[in-house]
Amino acid sequence: MALGMYVRELLVSHYSPNGKKFRSKPQLARYLGDALDLATFDFRSGKINSLLLRKNKKQRGTQFDYSRGVRNDASLVPPIRQTASIFKQPVTVYKTQEGKVKTDFKHGPQEKPKQLFWEKRLEGLRACDLDGLEFNAMELPRALRAVGPHVGEETLLQSVATALHVSTQPVTGQTGSRSALEKNPGVFLNPDQPLVQAVSVADEDIKRQEERVSVARKKLQDALRRLLT
Repeated sequence: MALGMYVRELLVSHYSPNGKKFRSKPQLARYLGDALDLATFDFRSGKINSLLLRKNKKQRGTQFDYSRGVRNDASLVPPIRQTASIFKQPVTVYKTQEGKVKTDFKHGPQEKPKQLFWEKRLEGLRACDLDGLEFNAMELPRALRAVGPHVGEETLLQSVATALHVSTQPVTGQTGSRSALEKNPGVFLNPDQPLVQAVSVADEDIKRQEERVSVARKKLQDALRRLLT
């Protein structure tokens, strides 16, 4: 960079080739950045000060960055203990196992815990048709027995339906003994399972359900045929 200079009332300014004016050494250093080292540059005279140059060379030596970790390199100078002592005390470096990056501890699924018997808040709510008439209540199989104080078939149905549609775990029902669940449901009740006693499904139950599905499909097919004709 070609620098120009003029002196007027002891004020020194420098100009860059593109005409930018610099009134102080810090301003010039900010403009140049890391391109040039202005530590030995005399702003007033516009020249390199030889005294500052020799002083800077003396200050320059083997510098260590103590903020970095120790590298396994034989050419590196051993680190110096950073204490208030006036004497440099050597440090013995012991090679240990390599450090491993610790990952953040991941908790389980971030889901709000469910309250016990939350299904009872839905009691008394019925679905209606277009005319405002309530649908008939569903009849549950006799094998499904409710568990818990004052739990009726309506609450049982809501609990089972929610578990089948929302839960990601196998739906087994309450596996605890009925006497323990009736005595203290707040302790022995599993909130992740519906409010129904554990039921074992046999092959006969599956066949019986398949027959009911076949009959329902046949009725629906006949209804659609009559509707189209």
